Formats: sequence, C-alpha cells, structure tokens
Amino acid sequence: MNPDRPLAQAADTLREQYRAVRAHSLALAAPLSAEDQCIQSMPDASPTKWHLAHTTWFFEAVLLQPHTHGYTPFDTRFHYLFNSYYEALGPRHPRPQRGLLTRPSVDEVRAYRAHVDEAVEALLGRAVEGAWPQVEAIVMLGLQHEQQHQELLVTDILHALSCNPMLPAYRSASGPSLRLAAVPASMRWLRHAGGRVEVGHAGGGFSFDNETPRHEVLLRPFEIADRLVSCGDYAQFIADGGYQRPDLWLSDGWATVQAQGWRCPAYWLAPDDPRLALHGAGGGGNSAGWQVFGVHGVRPLEADAPVSQLSFYEAAAYAEWAGARLPTEFEWEAASSLPGIRQLTGHVWQWTRSSYDPYPGFRPLPGIAAEYNGKFMVGQLVLRGGSSATPDGHARPTYRNFFPPAARWQFTGLRLAREL
Repeated sequence: MNPDRPLAQAADTLREQYRAVRAHSLALAAPLSAEDQCIQSMPDASPTKWHLAHTTWFFEAVLLQPHTHGYTPFDTRFHYLFNSYYEALGPRHPRPQRGLLTRPSVDEVRAYRAHVDEAVEALLGRAVEGAWPQVEAIVMLGLQHEQQHQELLVTDILHALSCNPMLPAYRSASGPSLRLAAVPASMRWLRHAGGRVEVGHAGGGFSFDNETPRHEVLLRPFEIADRLVSCGDYAQFIADGGYQRPDLWLSDGWATVQAQGWRCPAYWLAPDDPRLALHGAGGGGNSAGWQVFGVHGVRPLEADAPVSQLSFYEAAAYAEWAGARLPTEFEWEAASSLPGIRQLTGHVWQWTRSSYDPYPGFRPLPGIAAEYNGKFMVGQLVLRGGSSATPDGHARPTYRNFFPPAARWQFTGLRLAREL
C-alpha cells in the first residue's frame, strides 16, 4: 500500500473542485461583452472583469507567493490593481474607481487566470504531507471566496444593467433560469418552544471564521413563517400606502425612503415607467400592472415569487405592517430544522433583526485571512439562507451573510416571525 496515496487522492479531489469553481466564474461572465465586464454602476459594486481578476489575485497573493518557491507573478502591477481591502498586503486601487480600469483587457484577465490556475494545479500536484494542511485550508478558503464573488458578479452586473434605459437581459430566457420558485398561497406559522439552543458551526466541513465558535443562546418562545414573503404579499403593502406611512418605518429607514424616493422594491417597474416603452413591455397578467427587471430582462411580476431586492428598512417596515417582526439570526438558525419550514435557501437571502457582531470567543483566521470578516463587524445586519444566485453547495444554516441596512441590489427578502 502506498502511504502517500490518501494525500494524492485528497489533492486530486481538491484539484477537481478548484477546476469546477474557476470554470463556473468564466461561465457566469460568458454572456457579457467586454464593455459589460468593465462597467461599475456604483461604489458598492464591482465590474465583472474585476471580480474575475480579484479572485485570481487572492490565490496568487495568499497561496502561491507565500507557498510556492520561485513563483513568478503574471504582472506585479496586478497586486495593486486587484487587492480589495487587505491592508497588510499594501496599498490598492480605490474601490470607487474600479470601473476606470479599461486596461488590463478582458483577454489579459483571462490569461492571468490561466497563469495562476496552472501554478495552483502544479502546487496541488506536488502536495507534501507537512505543508498540505495549510495549503488545503487556503485553497478551500479561496474557493469559498470565489463563490461569494460569483454571486456578487451576478448581482453587480444586474445593477449595472438596471441603470441602462433599455433594461437589457443579463442572459437569454432560453439559458439556465434564475427564476425564484413559487411560494405557497397560504402562510402557516410554526412554533418554536425557545429555551437554550446551540448555534454556530459545529465543525466537520468548511465554515468561515464568523460562524464560530459554536455557543449557547437563550431564546424566548416564538413563531416563524413557514415560507417567504411573496411579491403578491408585498404588493398589498404598497397598495396600502406602505411607502407613505412613517409610522411603519425605523427613523433611518424613513429618512432613506424620503431621500431616495423609494416607492417599491429596487427592480419593480410601475405601469407608467417610461423605460417600459423602449421595449414595448405591457402590464402582463397581474392586476397591479407591475413589471420586474431581473436576469432575463423585464417580465411581468409573478405574485407567487418571493419578493427580492429589499433593503433591511423595507423588510422591517413590511413586518411592522403585517403585525409581525423579523426573526433574529439565532431564531432563524434554530427554526431551520423545524418540520414544515420551506424556502430556507435557493430563493433570497433573508434579513434578520440581528446586528453583525462577533460570537463570544470569536477569533479571526490566522495570517492574511485575519482581515476576511472580523473588521466588518459594525454597522451591518445579518442575513441568513441563500439566494437563487448563491452557488450550489455554498450555503448552510450557520452561514452569516451581512450588508448595511440600506443595501438592496442583492437578492434579499424576508421571512416573518412573531412572539408567542
């Protein structure tokens, strides 16, 4: 028996995972032109080309340069261009100016990816027992990191295309669908007895540092909705003057509504929206005449689809209007194992009422990756679940997504909770 075979098998398995994740990023970019891939529609979003380069930079800067003797960078200037927020690795190009990087070209970025892929696969091919645990951990983190950027690639280009008066589709309707599956017409309330429950990742498989350590929390008894809030549900909130009633809104939320002129979710289009005339979109079959912009372009609102592109402020206002509230992240996690609960992932990320704080005893990852999560634990709200744009196998019940409360260009919606 070859004692090195288990290590070789582990390296082969990881290499296949690496190839699959890296190929999926390119597949997501495939429907886009070079012009599409360069655009940055707001400071919080990044160009497609930047996502493809940054995820490659991560493997080069965090894995190859520290762990591959004699590695030659593809272009030393890329270290500055494609660093995101890693202060320990030096200065970087300003985030709001990523859309100004017309060069390097898309072809050069693809060549950069190929250069790094070849080096990573070579490193995995000569896996050494003593160094393997560290190499494996960095590669796994890099793959999970790239999967996060795969979802951002979709949401960021969708926001950019929503700024185009022609409202072009990201991909044709004949391609793989990202349609949000229908929700049941009726909403049922599921009871949770509360008490002492354990939350956080229990080990066994990958987790980010912000999911640990696993710890005990005390929950009061509560009820949680078995399904997500639908577009039809939310349309009733709009029809009842939800965006004109300050009593439903948190103070910061109401100020944002007034300042931004919000009257509906981010990508909803009223029947009188002038952009609809550019491609002859009609009112469709829904009674309110709403249209919704999505990955397949403009389509009639589907009342049974989960509502999406909501800010935390809008989710909280809807919950207040419905005589309920948003669940805390720990209630959500505890309820994820209840019989009868539906639509936990694969539809929209679900806002919770929990601020993004460290768990008791939290320690960031060692080395460069220490900057990955911990320094963002202020001014943000936790979302749980996973969306239609979340890569397969990436989500889990303990996953803690997070965004500031006004963010609504992601696939974000809500599930209701209430006191018993």
